[in-house]
Formats: sequence, C-alpha cells, structure tokens
Amino acid sequence: MSGPLSASDLLAPLTSSAAMRAVVVDGARLQRMLDVEAALARAEGEAGVIPARAAAVIAAACRAERLDRDAIALASAAAGNLAIPLVKQLTAAVKAADAEAAGFVHWGATSQDIIDTALVLELRAGLAALAADLDRAVAGFAALAERHRTTETVARTWLQHALPMPFGLKLAGYAAALSRARDRLARAARDGLVLQFGGAAGTLAALGDKGLAVAERLAAQLDLPLPEAPWHSHRDRLAEIAAALGILTATCGKIARDVSLLMQTEVGEAFEPAGAGRGGSSTMPHKRNPVASAAALTCATLAPNLVATILAAGVQEHERALGGWQAEWPAFPALLLVASGALAAVADIAQGLEVDAARMRADLDLTHGLIMSEAVSFALARKLGKEQAHKLVEDAGKTAAKERKPLRDVLLADPAVTAILPPDEIRRLFDPAHYQGAAQAFIDRLLAAARQAR
Repeated sequence: MSGPLSASDLLAPLTSSAAMRAVVVDGARLQRMLDVEAALARAEGEAGVIPARAAAVIAAACRAERLDRDAIALASAAAGNLAIPLVKQLTAAVKAADAEAAGFVHWGATSQDIIDTALVLELRAGLAALAADLDRAVAGFAALAERHRTTETVARTWLQHALPMPFGLKLAGYAAALSRARDRLARAARDGLVLQFGGAAGTLAALGDKGLAVAERLAAQLDLPLPEAPWHSHRDRLAEIAAALGILTATCGKIARDVSLLMQTEVGEAFEPAGAGRGGSSTMPHKRNPVASAAALTCATLAPNLVATILAAGVQEHERALGGWQAEWPAFPALLLVASGALAAVADIAQGLEVDAARMRADLDLTHGLIMSEAVSFALARKLGKEQAHKLVEDAGKTAAKERKPLRDVLLADPAVTAILPPDEIRRLFDPAHYQGAAQAFIDRLLAAARQAR
C-alpha cells in the first residue's frame, strides 16, 4: 500500500532513490518487525527464559510473506499500532506448527519495543542506502574542483556580481559540505541506532531477574548497541538522526539552487548532464530544463516539515506516550525518501556537470570592469586611506556606468588615480586572476577535508 507520505509508484521516482524505496516498502517494514520478534525468541531461548525448541519454532515462523499484510493494516486502526495485529498473526502461525511454542511469542516485550527497534533497523538500512550516492557526490565535486581550480568565474552576493573567484572554490565547497553531512549522519547513527527493549513500562519486570541478560543477547542478535536503559519516551537520538537528514537535504537544495541559476539562459555558465529525454519540454523543442535541480529542490522543500514533525513528536508523556510516537511512523520513511531523492539528484549533477569556462570568463566582463573595483580601491587605500579611496572608485564607477565606458579607462583618464597608480599597475588590477586571495589554499583545505576518512 502507498499513501501521500510513503512511496507512490507514480511519484516516488521524482523524489526518492530506488534503493531507498526498497528500504521503506511495507513488506520490508513488516519483515524488520518480525526480525525483532525472531531475535527476541532466540535471545530468550539462550537466556533460558523460554524453551529453546519454542524459540526455534517462533523464529522459523517470522516471515513476512506468510502474513496477511492488508489485514494487519486494517486491524491496526482499531489496535492503535501495527505490532498488535502482527503478533496475533504470528502467534497463529506458530500455533499451527507448535501449540506450546505459541504461548511464548512476544514474551515480556511490548508493541513499542518491536516498532521502535524495527524503526532503528529501517534507519540503519536507510542510512546505508545513502552511502553510495554520498560517496558519488563528494568524489564528483572534488574531481570537478580540481579540474576547475583556475577557471575564472563570478562570485555573486545578493544575486549580484561581487568579485572574481575560481569556480573550483565553489565546487570544493560543495564537496566539503556533503562530506560534513556524511560525517554528521555517521555520528548520529553511531549514537542513535540502539536497541529498544523495556517491556510494558521500561522495567522488563515480566522477565524477572533475566531482563538485562535477554536485552544483552537481543542487542547482539540484531547487531545493535545496548543503551543504558529503554528510551520509550525519550526521542532525542531519533531527533538527531532526523536533523542530520534534514541538513543533508538542505545542502543538496543549496547546490541545486546554484546549478539552476547557473543554467539560466542569461547566465549559461554550467549545466546539468544532458541525455535522451532529460530536461525537455512537451511543447518547446529547444528547452533544457534543470530537472535534477528541480527534484532536489522539491525534496529540500518537503524535508524541513518532516524534521519538524519528528522534533515536535519528542514531547512525550511519562514512560510511554501517545500521539507523538505515532506521528514518527509516516514521517521517518517520508524523510528518508526525500533525503535520498535530493542526494541522488545532486550525485548525478556531480558526476556530469558541464562547465562553460568561456561563458564564465565573458560574464566576468559584463560590468566592464566594475567587478574589479574592490581591487583598485584597496590598492589606492594604501596611499589615500580606505574611505577616500572607496569614494574615488565609487565615483569612477558611476561615471563608467553612466557613460558606458570600461572602469579601467575612466581610472586611466583620472590624474588623481594615475598620480598614485602607474598605468601598468591599473591594467594589472583588472586581471581577475590577480585578485583571488587565498582561494587556492581554501580549495586545498576543503578538498583535504572532503577526502579525509572519518
């Protein structure tokens, strides 16, 4: 089944990766819940809480294809969660094989233990599904940064021409930001993907003095860390993972916004990869639309509200709560989907971005040298002081704009300027390659950080 916050067969490819859709499908979710039930039975068999033979029968029955998925979904509305009807069907399946073993299904656990631990397993699989595209994106932008570390382009502030810069600096910034997102997800996963097992009220009272022993074995069965105690109504670990996914999606949105602006006809400096049927129009044959950027920006628009839902769900009552917990169920898979969609789109851009270096150089000259006004102002400031130099160049810029002349020519004709700066020095100041400061060092530092193994 699908809904507005889960994978839709028609819409899902626009805003999610195939790998992530495989993670969050209903069958996979039910199987993860059954994996927890199977691991619980084995752990309790090892600890001597239930008969070993019963544990084996229960584990063998924990197969999603044997359950009636539609019936579980319909029954969950009355039950309040998926675990209750799932356990009923599992118990019936075990009873058909061994009536005695059926009495030990879900022994000492509560529904939330199964649902939360299955969510942790889903998040673990989801974060693993992001890894390949994260690596592709970081590597792609790092390679582009090396290739274009001396390609001159316009740095834009407030969407206006500001200063010259190497295009490689922008690309290296993308690589480093995505690398930080990768590290952030790894830290959140390390801290947050832990076992949930506390029984009805977080005390494991039903297991007597065997509760901690079962918890230790259950954690080992599922290859999850065992936290200090159950965390039924403490959702901070999950919130941290959600925030990391939201930040990743925002980073992808920032990159997509830049690329879409660079693709504008009036700019035309860089382009998404081309391909048959990609970015076309249903009516205008000439169009080359930024479809990957659109996908990433769509996902970046959806993600913040999903993160906010998960943060709001953290306000929970006492030892086990209602409402907030349930809100996480659709929000987390939806967040995984849109994070994967944004990242997959940006990884594709990183692997095939087309750069028009000649157009970038031409766009540097659009303002007829005004982009170099800061360079001239600071050169004059060494003799005139910053305020006077700024005023002199500002006035010259206004004259250049009004008379449609290159700023360099206006300055060369001004005796107040040539008395301080020789003509050759003025001409040199209008070469963008000579005014890039520490940009090359920053590229090196950003790429070193992006490539560092964490």
